[in-house]
Amino acid sequence: MTAQPEQRVSHRRRTTKRRAVIASVSALGLTGAAIVTTTMLSTAGAASSWPSDTGSKPVSKTVPVSGVYDGGMKKFYGTGALGGDGQDEGQDPIFELADGATLKNVVIGTPAADGVHCKGSCTLENVWWLDVGEDAASFKGTSSSAQYKVIGGGAKKADDKVLQFNGAGKLTVSGFQVEDFGKLVRSCGNCKKQYKRTIVLSDIDVTAPGKSLVGINTNYGDTATLSRIRIHGDGKKKIKTCTRYQGNDSGKEPKDLGSGPDGTYCKFSASDLTYD
Repeated sequence: MTAQPEQRVSHRRRTTKRRAVIASVSALGLTGAAIVTTTMLSTAGAASSWPSDTGSKPVSKTVPVSGVYDGGMKKFYGTGALGGDGQDEGQDPIFELADGATLKNVVIGTPAADGVHCKGSCTLENVWWLDVGEDAASFKGTSSSAQYKVIGGGAKKADDKVLQFNGAGKLTVSGFQVEDFGKLVRSCGNCKKQYKRTIVLSDIDVTAPGKSLVGINTNYGDTATLSRIRIHGDGKKKIKTCTRYQGNDSGKEPKDLGSGPDGTYCKFSASDLTYD
C-alpha cells in the first residue's frame, strides 16, 4: 500500500538547480529515503509532493523511542489494539518518545491511532501523516524549559487537531505542510494541569480546507508567533490564523476570545501570511 504522491502544481515553486540535480540522481536509482532526507527537509514550499514509503510495517504495540530512531521512510500503521482511526480521547500512540528523543524519516499511515507522543523535549524530523487519527502528535513534557521541534514533514486528513500541545515549554514547527485539517496547533484549552506555552510557526504551507492555524490560551500567558505562512486555496480567508481562548482546568469548553494578530499573544502581521 504505497502512498501515492499528490502533486501540488498550483503552488509549486520554481525548480532550483539543487532539486534538478537530485532528480537526476533519483533516475540513477538511489533510494527514496535518501532523496527525501535531502529534499523534504529544505522548506515546505520546496516540497511539491508527498513522499512514497519504502515499505509497510504494522504496529500492534506502541514503539518506545529513546535517542534517535530513523524509520528509513517506512510506513507504520496501527493494528490490533492500535487499529483505531477515530477521534476517541485516550488512544495510545504508534510511537512514544522519551525526553530528548528524535523520530525521523517516518510515514504514518492509517489506522494512525494517536500518532506520536512526546513525554519531554523531542524532535520530529521529516515525519509524515497520511491520515491523522485522534491527533498527529501530542507534546506532554512538564518542564518550562522543554523544547519540541517539528522539522519538515507534513500531515493531512485531520478531523480535528494536528499538533496537540498539552505540556509546558516551547513548540517550534518549521518547513511543514498541512492540508485538509481542523487545527494545525492547539494549546490544550481544558487540561487538568495547565501551563504557559510558547508556539512558533515558520515556513509553513497550508492547503484548504482547514479551520485554524493555532489556538492559544491568553489567561495562561501563551504566545504564538507566525512567519512565512503560505495559504493555498483559501481565497475567502476562512481559515482562522491565531485564535485566543480563555482556557481552564475544569474540562469545560474554553471561551473563544477572538482571532487575528494583537501584538501581545498572537504575534504576526499581514505580511507574514500570503494567499494564492
